[in-house]
This record gives sequence, C-alpha cells and structure tokens, in this order.
Amino acid sequence: MQSFDFTPLYRTLVGFDRVADMIDEATKNDPASQGYPPYNIEQIADDAYRIELAAAGFSQDDLNIEVREGVLIITGSKITSDKERQFLHRGIAERAFERRFQLADYVIVEAAGLENGLLRIDLKRELPEAMKPRTIKIEQAQRSKGKLVSGKKTH
Repeated sequence: MQSFDFTPLYRTLVGFDRVADMIDEATKNDPASQGYPPYNIEQIADDAYRIELAAAGFSQDDLNIEVREGVLIITGSKITSDKERQFLHRGIAERAFERRFQLADYVIVEAAGLENGLLRIDLKRELPEAMKPRTIKIEQAQRSKGKLVSGKKTH
C-alpha cells in the first residue's frame, strides 16, 4: 500500500491540525477493523447521515453503541451454544466485533435501530448558532488622522 506524506497540510491549514490528523489516521492500515462487519455510510440530507452495519445473527441485546470523545464505537458480542447444532456449512460469522467511526465536530447520534439484520445509526450535524454563516454589513469607512474609522467621527 502506498504511504502519503501529509506534512504540507500541516503547513497550510492553520488551526486545522485535527483534520490532518484524522486524514492521516484514516489512511493507516488496521487489518483487525477491515472487512467485518461490512457497512455503508450514506448522506441522507445536507446535515444528516446514516451508517448501516450488517449485523446478521445479532439481536439488540448483543449490540452496544457508545459515543466517547468524538468516536462512535459499535461493538457486537454473541454468546452462542453451538454444541447442540451441527453445521454442514457455516457462512454467517456471528463473531465478536468492534467498529469505530471518528465523528466530525458537532455530529450527534440521533437514533439507532436494528431491522432485517441491518443496524442503522442516524447522525446529524448540529452547528451552534455562533458557528453558522452570517453576513457582515460593510459600512462606509472614513480616514481621520491616519486611523480608519467606520462611519463614526472621533475627536
């Protein structure tokens, strides 16, 4: 796998070191977390997202969803008693897993549900009022003794 150097990002993104760190972390190859269980990430609206995770064979009691320090952690563990069952082919893994998703700033988990073997987790980005875009009125500026004054006289 090709390795990327994100050093230029650190020089050009002032105050966004966390973004560069997340990109760097996403490119690392962690074989333990790849492949199982498979999942989809879908954007369902401008500020709404859904994670669908294949949880075949797991019940609600076997799954745990937790948000800790901006990380969504989904774990599944199933206690099975296969002693009385004799499999000719076992294609449904039902093995324990842990999936982690780094959440962006201001993203919250709204709801979660399990239906037909799919765990659905709805996420929403809620920006605080202070973070929302706003329009700044440009006033007529006047110069007074070398100082720029916006629309007001100074004495």
